[in-house]
This record gives sequence, structure tokens and C-alpha cells, in this order.
Amino acid sequence: MTINDLRGALRGRVLPPGDDGFEQASTAWNLTVRQPVAAVAEAADADDVAALVRYARRTGMTVAAQPTGHGASGDVEGLILLRTGLLNEVEVRAEERVVRVGAGAKWQQVLAASGPLGLTGLCGSAPGVGVTGYTLGGGIGWFSRTYGFASDSVRAIEIVDADGEHGRVTAESDPDLFWALRGGGGDFAVVTALELELFPVPTLYGGRVVWPEHRTREVYDAYLEITAEAPRELSVWINRYQPPGAPPMVTLDLAYLGEAARAADLLARIGKIDGAVSDSRGVVPIADLGTITAEPVDPVPSLAHAELLTGLDADAVELLLAKPVEPLINIQIRHLGGALADPDGKAGASGVVTEPYLLAMLGLGLPHTADATRAKQAEVVDDLKAYISGRKPYTVLSPGETAAQSFSGDTLARLRDIKRSRDPHNVFRANYPVLG
Repeated sequence: MTINDLRGALRGRVLPPGDDGFEQASTAWNLTVRQPVAAVAEAADADDVAALVRYARRTGMTVAAQPTGHGASGDVEGLILLRTGLLNEVEVRAEERVVRVGAGAKWQQVLAASGPLGLTGLCGSAPGVGVTGYTLGGGIGWFSRTYGFASDSVRAIEIVDADGEHGRVTAESDPDLFWALRGGGGDFAVVTALELELFPVPTLYGGRVVWPEHRTREVYDAYLEITAEAPRELSVWINRYQPPGAPPMVTLDLAYLGEAARAADLLARIGKIDGAVSDSRGVVPIADLGTITAEPVDPVPSLAHAELLTGLDADAVELLLAKPVEPLINIQIRHLGGALADPDGKAGASGVVTEPYLLAMLGLGLPHTADATRAKQAEVVDDLKAYISGRKPYTVLSPGETAAQSFSGDTLARLRDIKRSRDPHNVFRANYPVLG
């Protein structure tokens, strides 16, 4: 079997190295990640996905599905990279509070379709991220304290299995596979569509407040006070932010599922901090959720590292503030807890997150900055080692890390058993394989 055989089987494009368009099609969203794949296949529809899987099974190849490439690890040498961007349909069934999302759809499409109906999916902070990859890995975002992981909202999953057969997986039809795909990554099948529960959003209040660096301790003190008493409907993230070529600053990003007046009461502590450079707080349409953090929408060369924190107290803040942010761009703390720590309704591999905070660090991955960025991230981790739990959510894994860092021993063992039984010939490769 040859690439020409594959081309003959698919309606979508098949691009081997050297073809026009290969470099662009094989590039991950994070430009520091290299993807030395044998070919890129762009599926025109779910039947193309099935044809590709059958081809891979016959030829002993492995398929790595990437809608957008946001979670790419680079562990794809010699594989066929499957792009599902053309499977981008979004169908809202408002009366059921359900949305059917094609494998290539992005969160912005879901928000644009559901927001005018007073509904939302459990998206992250960047609407340009693909729904499928984010959700298969669990997915932690603005509404997770209220409703849990994005994977908790999955009601049905349309797949192509390792034999190239179409299927629809629910909790009733296939409990093991349904469990694994809800937070265990894409190692078990190619997902061609998801059906997700939508949640009511009568009002969303949110925004970003920015202060100059000398207000950092005051802002951190306020952050500790606010998050100690925050209801589940309120999520607040704090950033020590060092934009390239600009002075350092400290910011609070926030989202509250409720009325502005109640948000003002909950966030009154912020108003006691003078000198804000900007304050964008206000009622936010669901479709504009991405404006809160205004994360990059185009591919960038970046290096990220994340850790779960067992707590955040005055001593931890001292450690966080003792040294400059540079050469990093951002040191962020996200408040977790709420529904993420609630075992009720957790029917997927994501399980629960008992740690109350997430530390996330971001720096540029340019040749002249990469080593310093990695060294700084390692330094921060070492400084905070007494507060770091040692595990981390699947969707924040970075190249060089493994799925074993995201799951308990029992969960990982169950995922591996399901992988071996459903894909014994290793037709599928997730960004972070459970057998890796």
C-alpha cells in the first residue's frame, strides 16, 4: 500500500513531505513543537476518517488526530496526522440543551450559536481551541468551578473504531469506552462528533483589571481573600504578567455566572486597590468570552508548564513574589475547587481535582530564549515544591510529560486495559498516549 492508495481512498487531501501545503498542514499551533509525520490526511467527512483508519490498520500505520494542534506533543514521528478541521458542523438543540459538535469545530462556533439562546458549553479561556481535543482531555475553563470538567458534559460520542467502523458511544451502549473518552484523551478511537450538554447563562459578568507591578502584593492579598470565600459561580485568576518590551504588571481575570450587582459585592475588595491601569469588567456576551484574557489567536512559539497546588497561603505568595517574572511572559494562578472537586456525577476518566489552585507558566520558545524559559519554570517549581501535588490535568500536559502524570494508578491501569482491548494494533496515538 502506498500514499497514492490512500489518496484514492479519501476525498480529502493527502500530503506527504515535500508536497505543497505539507509544512503548513503538519504544523502544530505551538510553533516550538515539531511534527515529523509520514503524511497529513485532511478528512472531508466521517467516511474519510473511516477509510483512513482502515488504511492504517492494513498497512500497520498509526493515526494521530488533531483538529487544531493546540495540544500537540511532537510524539508523532512516522505517523499519519489526521486533520479534522472540515468536520466543523455545530447544531444546537435548544429544547434539549444539547449541542452536536463536529470534530473540527472550535469553541467560538459553539459560543456564537449557543450564546444568543442564553446557553453555553464548558469552554476554556481561548475560543480558538478545538472542542474535541479539549473535551477528550477533560477541559478546565471559566465554568468548571460551577459545572466541572468539559468532559463531564459529554452525552454521546460519534467515533470510528480501530476496525474503521462507525459507532455512537453513550453511557448505556459502551460504559467502558464512554468512561475512557471522557477525560482519557484520544487513544481509543477517532472522534468524529460530540454531543454536549449546554448550561443556562442568564448573565455573565467578567473582565480583566490591570495594575502596575508595585501593586502586586496588594492584589495577591485581595486574591487570597476573594478565593477563600468565592462561590462556585465565580472564577478568578491572577497573573504576574511581563509583556515583551513592556513594564511588568499584575492582573486579575474573572468571570461570574450571575448579575453584575452580586459580582460587585463579591469583588468589592478589588476596589480598595488604587492605581488600576485598566478595568474591563462588565456584562460579557457569551460569544465574547475570549475577550476576558484576549489570548493569542494565531500560532506562536511558546513553552508552557503547569502544576497543581495543594494550597496557596502567605508563605507561598512570598515565594511567588520573591523573584522577577522574566524571562517568562506570565506566571498565572487559577482558582479551582467547586464542582471540580465534587465526586458526584464524575462518570469519566477525568475524575476529581482536589487541589484548589493551578499554577501555569508561559514563556517564548524562541532559540535565544528557550533555555532560559525552561530554567525559570524549573526554578519556580523548585521554589514551590512544598505546595506542588505532583499530578496535573491532562489538557495542561506539555511536551516531554506523560499521561501517567494526570491519572491515579487505578485510573491509568483501567485506561491501559481499555486501550489494549479496543486498539490492540495501536492504530491510534493520542498527544499523550496512556501506554507511553
